Amino acid sequence: MTALSVINVSRQFGGVRAVDDVSIAIPTGERRALIGTNGAGKTTLFNIVHGQIAPSSGRIELFGSDVTRRSTHRRAQLGVARTFQITSLFPRLSVLDNTIIAVNALAPWHFVWHRPLACYPAAEKRARALLERWGLGGLQDVSVRDLSYGKQRQLEIVMSLAGEPRLLLLDEPMAGLSAAETAIAADMIRSLDRSITVLMIEHDLTAAFAIADRVTAMDRGRIVADGTPEELRNGALLTGIVASGSATARD
Repeated sequence: MTALSVINVSRQFGGVRAVDDVSIAIPTGERRALIGTNGAGKTTLFNIVHGQIAPSSGRIELFGSDVTRRSTHRRAQLGVARTFQITSLFPRLSVLDNTIIAVNALAPWHFVWHRPLACYPAAEKRARALLERWGLGGLQDVSVRDLSYGKQRQLEIVMSLAGEPRLLLLDEPMAGLSAAETAIAADMIRSLDRSITVLMIEHDLTAAFAIADRVTAMDRGRIVADGTPEELRNGALLTGIVASGSATARD
């Protein structure tokens, strides 16, 4: 089954066509990296897939269903989860409380903000299990603002898994991380169950190529290359992207 189909999608802002007749098909379980220089249209395309903005033309299908005009919430119910380039955590709350809130966001029960989180034992149980599974169990009582940036990025990925997503959108998950932190985050993404399809924007090409089954490159709103990491690594395209200064390849 195809998890995500982007079909002849364009998005225009005034006289600027940020996404220009883009088509992508990502099969279930694939890890797809979206690369390109700043301003290539990657984030606009991401926002269209997530439902934050509507395309000017074209169609988005998730698991065979047309979701072009559906809200982000409706897409989340179909199994779409997203992280952002800038962390979107509750810094004054603990790691556990952040995760409980994420679990409650798509839970079948009715979540009331003014009730204590202890009123949701099933959510707490799942949150603790997630943190243990991904190596953050020892930090569950730590305030998020006291975590390193790398740990915050890891927590955000864990929280995105709280609703058991079928399609995970990762917006520059390695941004701002050290080489050691990048290796941890990359291992985390690689170890995700293959029932989860991953689409990620990433400027760290070494990390992107190590994770992705397939890489799609954009420039000026269009797809300019698509293939396996090895195919793109051996082509001239990679040299052009790195030379632009907008993407990096770590030794």
